[in-house]
Amino acid sequence: METKWLEDFISLVETNNFSRSAALRHVTQPAFSRRIQSLENWLGTDLIDRTSYPTRLTPAGVVFYEQALEMLGQINGVRELLRNKRAAAQNSIDLAVPHTLSLTFIPKWITRLETDFAPINSRLMALNVHDAVLQLVDGGCDLLLCYHHPRQPVQLDPGRYDMLVLGREALRAYARCDKTRTPEFTLPGTRQHPLPFLSYTNNAYLGRMVDLILADTKTPLHLENHYETDMAEGLKMMALEGRGIAFLPESAVTRELKQKQLAPADGGRPDWEIEMEIRLYRERPSPSKPGKAIVGRLWDYLESLHKSSARKRRVPDSER
Repeated sequence: METKWLEDFISLVETNNFSRSAALRHVTQPAFSRRIQSLENWLGTDLIDRTSYPTRLTPAGVVFYEQALEMLGQINGVRELLRNKRAAAQNSIDLAVPHTLSLTFIPKWITRLETDFAPINSRLMALNVHDAVLQLVDGGCDLLLCYHHPRQPVQLDPGRYDMLVLGREALRAYARCDKTRTPEFTLPGTRQHPLPFLSYTNNAYLGRMVDLILADTKTPLHLENHYETDMAEGLKMMALEGRGIAFLPESAVTRELKQKQLAPADGGRPDWEIEMEIRLYRERPSPSKPGKAIVGRLWDYLESLHKSSARKRRVPDSER
């Protein structure tokens, strides 16, 4: 049994509505329904009376609701206890990071920090963007690293959380190279012959970025869904197999571009790509929650780099 099943079930009892609970839990309604069914399968009994509307609990569901509240309370209590013990390890930094950045940005960033700042003991949690943000909000990590775009923002209270921009990267379309080292598929495709499209799932942050590209383009793109996953790395592997076009962050394909295995499939059209910021967040230290000393020193170091870089951008080349 997974803890999220308990949280799903409690949410459903509180809302009496599958659609509403699915939205609150940031999953699609079919996925939410499958998770409720998985809980019922694990218990070996129905919790929801599906013969009635609105949603109503079975007698077993009524009994289990009280148990679910108690179990979740105990689990969260143990988690808080263990997190407090982990906080005693003041030289370790806990990072919550979306899957793609955990593979592309983090390794080189940590190496650079250990060279220019100090040796770092770190613990990485690779999650989707929503769950990574929740880790920071719930106190489950020291730092959150994630993508950001003004039209798909990470909505953290600037009065409570500090933020630094560590970089930027573009999301654009790529396809496998043929023997002449040109992409096997190129945008935009045609209505009669749409291009095979390797897409993100609806709840993936990068999928929402692709939706913005498709909504904004002046030239319609003709794409036909052939494969779907929430992992950029999974789409890249399918693109390498020649299965279609995939929109990928540039940092995810650096080696494949150099080796001429993949190539941009957008013809250099700027309206077929989108730029995202790579942001770092922390909860702002306070007298009651000062945070780890190592995190404070790292933040001060990164902030000084950010200010130095900003000053250099403001000074004209002729005055340097």
